[in-house]
Amino acid sequence: MSNKGKYYITTAIAYTSGKPHIGNSYEIVLADAIARYKRKDGYDVWFQTGTDEHGQKIEEKAAAAGVTPKEFVDQVSGTIKELWNLMDTSYDHFIRTTDDYHEKQVQKIFKKFYDQGDIYKGAYEGLYCTPCESFWTESQLVDGKCPDCGREVIPAKEEAYFFKMSKYADRLIEHINTHPEFIQPVSRKNEMMNNFLLPGLQDLCVSRTSFKWGIPVDFDDKHVVYVWLDALTNYITGIGYDADGGSSEQYKKLWPAELHLIGKDIIRFHTIYWPIFLMAMGEELPKQVFGHPWLLQGDGKMSKSKGNVIYADDLVSFFGVDAVRYFVLHEMPFENDGTISWELIIERINSDLANTLGNLVNRTISMSNKYFGGIVENKGVEDVMDADLKAVVSEAYQKVEEKMDSLRVADALTEIFAVFKRCNKYIDETEPWVLAKEESKKDRLATVLYNLAEGILTGASLLEPFMPATAKKIAEQFNTSLAAFDELGSFGHYASGTKVVEKPEILFARLDAKEVVEKVDAMFAERKAAEEAASGNGADGASAGQEITVELKEEIAYEDFDKMQFVVGEIIKCEEVPKSKKLLCSQVKVGSQVKQIVSGIKQYYSAEEMVGKKVMVLLNLKPAKLAGVLSEGMLLCAEDQDGNLALMTPEKEMPAGAEIC
Repeated sequence: MSNKGKYYITTAIAYTSGKPHIGNSYEIVLADAIARYKRKDGYDVWFQTGTDEHGQKIEEKAAAAGVTPKEFVDQVSGTIKELWNLMDTSYDHFIRTTDDYHEKQVQKIFKKFYDQGDIYKGAYEGLYCTPCESFWTESQLVDGKCPDCGREVIPAKEEAYFFKMSKYADRLIEHINTHPEFIQPVSRKNEMMNNFLLPGLQDLCVSRTSFKWGIPVDFDDKHVVYVWLDALTNYITGIGYDADGGSSEQYKKLWPAELHLIGKDIIRFHTIYWPIFLMAMGEELPKQVFGHPWLLQGDGKMSKSKGNVIYADDLVSFFGVDAVRYFVLHEMPFENDGTISWELIIERINSDLANTLGNLVNRTISMSNKYFGGIVENKGVEDVMDADLKAVVSEAYQKVEEKMDSLRVADALTEIFAVFKRCNKYIDETEPWVLAKEESKKDRLATVLYNLAEGILTGASLLEPFMPATAKKIAEQFNTSLAAFDELGSFGHYASGTKVVEKPEILFARLDAKEVVEKVDAMFAERKAAEEAASGNGADGASAGQEITVELKEEIAYEDFDKMQFVVGEIIKCEEVPKSKKLLCSQVKVGSQVKQIVSGIKQYYSAEEMVGKKVMVLLNLKPAKLAGVLSEGMLLCAEDQDGNLALMTPEKEMPAGAEIC
């Protein structure tokens, strides 16, 4: 395979606030598939990932756990690295933002920005989202909450350093307009241009003084560097960038990156802040930023409080690494969110992996053993029906290449499985068991089995970047090695006369959905019970082991409280609000009347499960329109430190309309 040049690919570095669920793990598998594909396609690949380890949220979680922030991130970073290794990812470097070399360069970069007038000291007063480490203005909030994660924001005022974003905004707009491939998919580009760049960029807060767990500003140690300036620079510090001009040969070779692969929720940081920081450093911009969609749980949002969070290692324990890799890669559309559930995984394994692929390999090897003692030989006895099979097999690489060039990974997998499906159809067309009955057709039978072996091995060679262990097993069963991509444009590379293994291995066994789901339910129940026991939760649900820091609001008089009318309501109907990702519209019975109330709880409750619930209602809230729908009150919810919501419901059965006092 000829060298096509370097290819530097990165993932977003994982935030060390806790163990990542499968939606977070999807990104590393996606990046690995691209990196493996590019390597096999002749590129000199460098694949970097890692962990983001500073910020207020980490400081708070460490304090709650009774450990130092460094001890906390050491443990979580280790867990993340173990997960990435479990998923058979082939990264070349794992960076941590607590690495000494990274911290020193961040301090140098900050000082460089300050010295050249890009950073100035001021004071910030605004609304802060702790989980996102982001400041917002009132106008940027959605339903009064963080526009990125939907959680509560708190007023914050502190001294801070600011970066002059507007200084580079026009240059960035020009770059985006002249480099249409820079932000992908196109919808992400339109969002950044229309919502942020064209209305005018505000200066960005790049330091904090209200917490200490961050990289100190070395010339003003009261401040720590804003976590996003710290985190984003990993893409260059990890390959040897030096702000003083002494960058390594590796940096000079690898930068700019060919691809930053990130979640769509952090596209703004990577396509606005990061390019502007690079412009201020005098460095080239990455060639492409791809904001992939989310992998969402099919039966509702993954939630620790619900005890239904899906982790990669849980899935692997049930299905194996390659089956999980296949599912997350195949089920994620290019632009829209994908769906995951235990039932969907079982269905996909049974249909695609056990039937289409596994059964095909098993049948072909078994027939070769049965009819020819395991010898696969091309006797050259062709038939008109062979032409289409050969065309599908020979053209597969080019089709997969076209999909991968545009990062349509799910579509690339579909093209590969089209080869396996065509092989299965070829078995039905040629009916080897019928040919085997006539001695005169023995050479034709041998040719058919050779054609099948060639088709399977071509598909397996293309499958290697996505399911490396499975592809290798297939090649081993045919007693050969996987082909290089430049060998796949024609038909007939499998050495005639090769002997296959005597007993084929079952690649993927069919699963009993009911049996698997029962085991999964038992696992979640056992885990939730263990967590409750560990945290000291009693049967009454008191969370004695969990302490939440409560920030007191301004005191009010009883007269203020007495103005608010709280009652029990019964939800008799609930629907999703069209074109809204967060809102549900409930018809709430309160005594003899019905109130329409719109709530931002769609991530936590389905419309169906809302019906019949008794809830606590603030009845006399001034009506307002949310997403164009009138809301005549408010449903009361509790929210924990992780942003999980729970509707407040009466402890005992109470009639709709009962006053809460």
